[in-house]
Amino acid sequence: MTVSQELLDLIVCPDCHGSLVLADDSSQLTCQKCGLVYPVRDGIPVLLVDEARRD
Repeated sequence: MTVSQELLDLIVCPDCHGSLVLADDSSQLTCQKCGLVYPVRDGIPVLLVDEARRD
């Protein structure tokens, strides 16, 4: 399962409001501004700063 383009167009990094880029394998979203990496579980982005890691 993958994240839809419509959703990717709407969501931003909850920490800095930067744009998010989906990894090729659809397992994570990376913020282009601050570098936080958010997991994607079962096609659902987990946009919690506590769940993110630094790239």
